[in-house]
Amino acid sequence: MDTLDLFRLDGKTAIVTGGGRGLGRYMAEALSDAGANVVLCSRKLEPLTEVKEEIEAGGGRALALECDVTDPGEVEKVVSGAVEAFGSLDVVVNNSGATWGAPAEEMPLEKFDQVVAVNVRGTFLMSQAAGRRMISAGSGGTIVNISSVAGIVGGHPDYMQTVGYNTSKGAIISMTRDLATSWAPHGITVNAIAPGWFPTRMSGALIEKFEEKMLDGIPLRRFGNPEDLKGVVVFLASPAASYITGQTVVVDGGATAW
Repeated sequence: MDTLDLFRLDGKTAIVTGGGRGLGRYMAEALSDAGANVVLCSRKLEPLTEVKEEIEAGGGRALALECDVTDPGEVEKVVSGAVEAFGSLDVVVNNSGATWGAPAEEMPLEKFDQVVAVNVRGTFLMSQAAGRRMISAGSGGTIVNISSVAGIVGGHPDYMQTVGYNTSKGAIISMTRDLATSWAPHGITVNAIAPGWFPTRMSGALIEKFEEKMLDGIPLRRFGNPEDLKGVVVFLASPAASYITGQTVVVDGGATAW
């Protein structure tokens, strides 16, 4: 096989949760560029439809489905819908996420629970439903969980007091390892990506307010851009990464290398 062919996803079907905005949108576009059929899902259909139309305008195939990833029934509908539309399910990117900012001693319990439900329960439910389908099909598969450097290091108290978010992203790293070892006998690889600071709707206000302080903590002295993430998700989803499982790839401009 030609080396560049190892990165192709032609004929594969990928679900991207939270695929209508921010990092999810970048990754959905990248998977489509690599040849995959893309199933976009999130609670709001309108932004998903936008991305779907863009992918189709570029010659790709996409499906947009409304889904609350904390609801097992809705998650199963997305998995079934992917198989019905495109014939298989080969890749899942668990990107849907939530956050809430407050000092740890003041964090409202209901907000902590809400963040953990979306980030941890949602990642597990989609992985479980997809894993069952992949095991049943017997053709293996790939799951890529989106964690964060916030799951590896503590938040900076001046601008990132998000204990629920940080906790949930650390849990995703542990979940990734456990699913990887559990499903390796079925040919399913499970890895995670831990992005650093990327300008998105979720991070935009913080970056605008604390830009210089944040950049001081990044050796490359810049924030991430779409291209910094697109290649990583295609790599982990593709045959090029078939012998990598249970790992977390940090994409942070060197911030955790200090």
